[in-house]
Amino acid sequence: MTDEKFPKRIDDNLEGTVVFNLPFPAGEDLSSLKQMAPLVIKQPYAIEYNYSYGQDSPFFAALTNGRFIACREPQSGYTYATPRGHDMYSGNETAWVEITPEGKIHAFTVCHFGSEAFLPECPFVLIQVEFEACDTLFLGRLIGVDPQAASIDWIGRPVKGRFLRNAKLKPTDIYFNLLEK
Repeated sequence: MTDEKFPKRIDDNLEGTVVFNLPFPAGEDLSSLKQMAPLVIKQPYAIEYNYSYGQDSPFFAALTNGRFIACREPQSGYTYATPRGHDMYSGNETAWVEITPEGKIHAFTVCHFGSEAFLPECPFVLIQVEFEACDTLFLGRLIGVDPQAASIDWIGRPVKGRFLRNAKLKPTDIYFNLLEK
């Protein structure tokens, strides 16, 4: 018994991989298939991912508003330049404190390869920024310099953070420029 509401065949369309003249043995002898090279196709893959910043949300809200906040353990005063809900030594909850995004270059690297989002910008410079008000370093991009002219002389140079006008809620919403000595 068949139900006419359910089609008996799938209509072909032009979506997906369209193949022409794929070699396959004629007749009933299929023994040559053991030597067949694997088929390889290129197929786009995309997913939407909902990500929660959780306890780090205030950090990204601050960047969006052109402000830079750090996390401080209230009793010891130990201050993290990156968002952190709890102190790594005591486990105590940290408090948000606003700091001026000015510091100096502690270390740097020139990236000649990056993720897909950064490939068009290669090479680019990543720096670890040392803030006077913090006990840890902050990783950010150094903009406005020639990566090919990177020099050990950059270590200790003062930098100032700048914010993207159109924030993307990413760590790259803040970047740094060299300040004059």
